[in-house]
Order: sequence, then C-alpha cells, then structure tokens
Amino acid sequence: MQLPTPPDTAHPAAAGPPLIFPHLSGLYARAEPAAYALLRGVFGVVLMTHGLPKLLRTSHGSMADPMAGSIQLIENVLRLPAAPALALFVALLEGVGGALLAIGLGTHAIAAMVTVQMLAICVALGPTWPWIDRGIEFPFLMMFLAIFMAFKGSGPWSLDRALGREL
Repeated sequence: MQLPTPPDTAHPAAAGPPLIFPHLSGLYARAEPAAYALLRGVFGVVLMTHGLPKLLRTSHGSMADPMAGSIQLIENVLRLPAAPALALFVALLEGVGGALLAIGLGTHAIAAMVTVQMLAICVALGPTWPWIDRGIEFPFLMMFLAIFMAFKGSGPWSLDRALGREL
C-alpha cells in the first residue's frame, strides 16, 4: 500500500531549487521513470554477467573458474564457513537476482542483498581503491546503487508495478 503524497512533493521537479532551464521540467518528469528503469535494467544485466559464468562454470574475463574464485575469496579472505554454499548463493543472487532486478521484480529485497554482498566484497578487496588493481572502486559504486534501489523499489516501469504489488 502506498501512502498519498502531499501535492507539493508529488513530483520530483516540484522540490528543490528552480531550474536554470525551467521549460525542461516536463521532460525531466516524463523521462525519470524510463531513466530509472534503464538504470535498474543495466545494473541487473551487469550483475548477471558476473553470476551466470559462476553458475555455468565458464570463464569470465581472465578468470578461468569464477565459482572457484568466489569460494576461495569467501573461505580464505573473508574466512566465512560453508564457502561453497555461500558462493552458490552469491552466484544465484547475481545471476537470477540480476535478471529479476532488470525486469523490476522484488527490487527492494534483492537490492538489499546485493548491498550486503558489495559491502563484503569491499571488505575483502580493500583498502585498495582502483579497480584495475583489484580495488573496491567498482563494488563501492555498485553498493551505493544497490542502496538507492533498495529504498526506491522497482519504480513505475517494472513487473512489480504490472502485478500491482511491490515485493
């Protein structure tokens, strides 16, 4: 159930400072749902490109066996128990969860789980920052995108909206 919003805050362009080009406010208002759906879709596809190679046990970039790499990271760097089971969960979260994010189904829950995953990756790879040096730059950005999506939800252009219920 969605609570009604007061008329002065019902539209994102209604809040904040005046625009330099006020005639663009209508464009911004109309394009925002599509832009968010595109952001959510691209985010989901990027996750899928990391999860599917793990699930299919195929190479990913220079990594011959990304599932083995995940198990090694979970077991030897994060020192968590049940590394193979956790690696399978991560692969499913990225592969299946990424697909669900792309279509806008269960965004709140999936994005919250991705936030925790990206935080764990930042802990495992930190304190190095540049991604090129196996740093946290990319997972840090993904973590904050996931936080945003966890709070925003699926948005108007989503399967959740088509079903009439936000999971």
